[in-house]
Amino acid sequence: MNKTCTNNPPVQLILGAYGGIGSEVVRLLEAAGNRVAVSGRDRDRLDSLDVSADAGRWTLDATQHEAVEQVVKSVAEANGRIDGIVNCVGSVLLKPAHLTRQDDWQATMDTNLGSAFAVTRAAGRVMTGGGSVVLLSSSAARVGLANHEAIAAAKAGVLGLTLSAAATYASKNLRFNAVAPGLVATPMTERITRNPAAAKTSASMHALGRLGRPGDVARMIVWLLDPGNDWVTGQVFGIDGGLATVRAG
Repeated sequence: MNKTCTNNPPVQLILGAYGGIGSEVVRLLEAAGNRVAVSGRDRDRLDSLDVSADAGRWTLDATQHEAVEQVVKSVAEANGRIDGIVNCVGSVLLKPAHLTRQDDWQATMDTNLGSAFAVTRAAGRVMTGGGSVVLLSSSAARVGLANHEAIAAAKAGVLGLTLSAAATYASKNLRFNAVAPGLVATPMTERITRNPAAAKTSASMHALGRLGRPGDVARMIVWLLDPGNDWVTGQVFGIDGGLATVRAG
């Protein structure tokens, strides 16, 4: 993304801003001249995030639809506009279906699909002048991976949500796209990535032979937010080292 005009820079809201991908998105956006609002459930982690966040820091449980809408409204009112929203809220549950408790299932759906729907609903109500919304899916929604039933279902729901919302709000010039990462080395995935054997096995499943880095995904998200790319909607970008589509020889 090119440096934006400092007189009227875009305002972007990042949910889950202190996660591995979310925090990198914030840093890249600020470096490009955007004004960025950050939100998350944990106020201490939000306050300790080493970014400017000159569009505000907002404590938010993104599974609560009314709360999400209120934060989106507040960001728009406090800054005179809102141009983009990214939902980086998510979780990882690696269990086969027969070992998944109902509360595990519900929490996975609420955190991943419920938060994405809450963002979509709020954007449709508040961003009446258009803009860009980016949702996070997963390569697990695009290729069968063992022990991913709950998270795959939730992230597949995000794909369907993205396509439908892109159709619904196209007339308002409100764009919806999704990224579908492979395994990215972040604090949320440390249980896998800090285990050398598990990390090696996981890396070998990606055709390019390595795990993802937050910047790999964040750069695509920033590109999708860029108003210069405003002829892109209803797309799912697999930022996954080829995991969902390629089998290296």
